[in-house]
Amino acid sequence: MNANEPVIKAEKLTKRFGNFVATDAISFEVYKGEIFGFLGANGAGKTTAMRMLCGLSIPSSGTARIAGFDVYRQTEEIKRNIGYMSQKFSLYEDLTVLENIRFFGGIYGLGNQQLKLKSDALIERLGLQPEAKKLVGELPLGWKQKLAFSVSILHEPTIVFLDEPTGGVDPVTRRQFWAMIYEAASNGITVFVTTHYMDEAEYCNRISIMVDGRIAALGTPGELKTQLNESSMDGVFYQLARGAKNSG
Repeated sequence: MNANEPVIKAEKLTKRFGNFVATDAISFEVYKGEIFGFLGANGAGKTTAMRMLCGLSIPSSGTARIAGFDVYRQTEEIKRNIGYMSQKFSLYEDLTVLENIRFFGGIYGLGNQQLKLKSDALIERLGLQPEAKKLVGELPLGWKQKLAFSVSILHEPTIVFLDEPTGGVDPVTRRQFWAMIYEAASNGITVFVTTHYMDEAEYCNRISIMVDGRIAALGTPGELKTQLNESSMDGVFYQLARGAKNSG
């Protein structure tokens, strides 16, 4: 990939389920090391769009390239170049912390020596030495989330996709989680994060706001607040959602 090319490029990306249009001709670009927020209420089409971008769901129409690979023809290459953390953190609760790290590291293609070094370093960085041999199911939710995120970038992917990563955790853990996101971005990993917490938009470099399957606004948090003369992202989202209802 050329260094100036976007690592995510979607053009009129659409997904239909029968007569229902889940995502309606969405277009946007995301660049290396950017924290890109994909905001919207539940049911707005965020998860459907993310699944297409991750190579987990084939679009109905439109185009997209992820880390230089085509979402129709190169889904396996896409999967090798991304990390993914689902809403339910996708760890095995009946495996220990260390077993989870080594299992997913193996799936991501890390060799035995590299895997041992990265596993030890990750457990030390998270301060999980006493819990390394505990089952993940015994950990508090916040620790599960932080571990799941760390595992998703263990192989140093080009992009990490985070689907509602802070759902259900307390405000302190949310701030800690976002500190981890900033660290990943500073290391050159592009972060694509979906959320319905409007205050989290302030943490992103740019945001796209989805309303009824469409991108209703795209820009930095400051730009969107200025355009709509609002002091908060909650106000921005309210105006956009109300405008969509009125036009429908």
